[in-house]
Amino acid sequence: MALPAIADLRRAAPHASIAVAARPAIAPLFGLVPDVNETIVLERRVSLLQPSAWRALGAEIAGREFDTAILLPNSAQSALAASRAAIPERWGYATDWRGRLLTRAITPPTGLHQVDYYQHLIHALGFPNGSVEPRVMVPDAARDAGLRALTAAGWDGRSPLVALAPGAAYGGAKKWPPESFAELAVALAADGVQCVMIGAAADASTAAEVARAARLEDRGGSERPALLNAVGRTDLATLAGVLTHCRALVTNDSGAMHFGAAAGVAVTAVFGPTNEHVTRPMGDAHVVVSHPVWCRPCMLRECPLDHRCMRGVGVARVLDATRRNL
Repeated sequence: MALPAIADLRRAAPHASIAVAARPAIAPLFGLVPDVNETIVLERRVSLLQPSAWRALGAEIAGREFDTAILLPNSAQSALAASRAAIPERWGYATDWRGRLLTRAITPPTGLHQVDYYQHLIHALGFPNGSVEPRVMVPDAARDAGLRALTAAGWDGRSPLVALAPGAAYGGAKKWPPESFAELAVALAADGVQCVMIGAAADASTAAEVARAARLEDRGGSERPALLNAVGRTDLATLAGVLTHCRALVTNDSGAMHFGAAAGVAVTAVFGPTNEHVTRPMGDAHVVVSHPVWCRPCMLRECPLDHRCMRGVGVARVLDATRRNL
């Protein structure tokens, strides 16, 4: 969701060298972003409760003679890291008691989508905003790698393909039931559409639940498997390549949702405990499906009740939205 803000910076400073410092899990993404010249992987994790460990903050970016650090995270740790790296200009939102560490501190807005929140910072710093839709560039090598991964998973290369992302890192409350994903896959198979599950290795157990439920749902009515599995078998670049071969993506509110949208895939997103007005996929091609109940959005990792916000989202509604995206 920071990509539109980065694109704004690139348009305003076409000749600048832009480096992104990011955690290992997300750093490979920026290899698909032409606006970024370099990615710095932040390997060290430091607790601010241990001042003796602060000397490690900013070590990866120290001595690089950067002119300015634009701090998209709101954390005090990110501001302290930039300060300890001796970056002369440190710009960001005045949050988390870090105002004294910033050379330009912007009052944060409220009630914005996260994309707009990042772009508001860039605009407040004097740079005009452009499109709100994130975009990554998928090179031919990644497309080819994606095709190989799909072939290895069992795709024949001809059937229309829909990606399913049944996982969610935030917690179980964000997950549409595996049985619902399975029923959706079987219904799409009846239309001649094949589905492939995508996600990180941490999503393997959820994918296995979906696969078991799909085998129970599919009673031999289709000529090809209703569901292929590529979970944990792709890096980010290959996953982007996989998505370019898909006509649509059905997902929870997750990183896969935003990644698919940035890769140019039409997304159907199921929202339950989280707020679609803050984190929905940006763009007119995408559809958000939710179930109105009194307790949402609760923002809890696990539901203390009966998970009605997600269980109330019927397969028929998601199927209809996915068919429109095809």
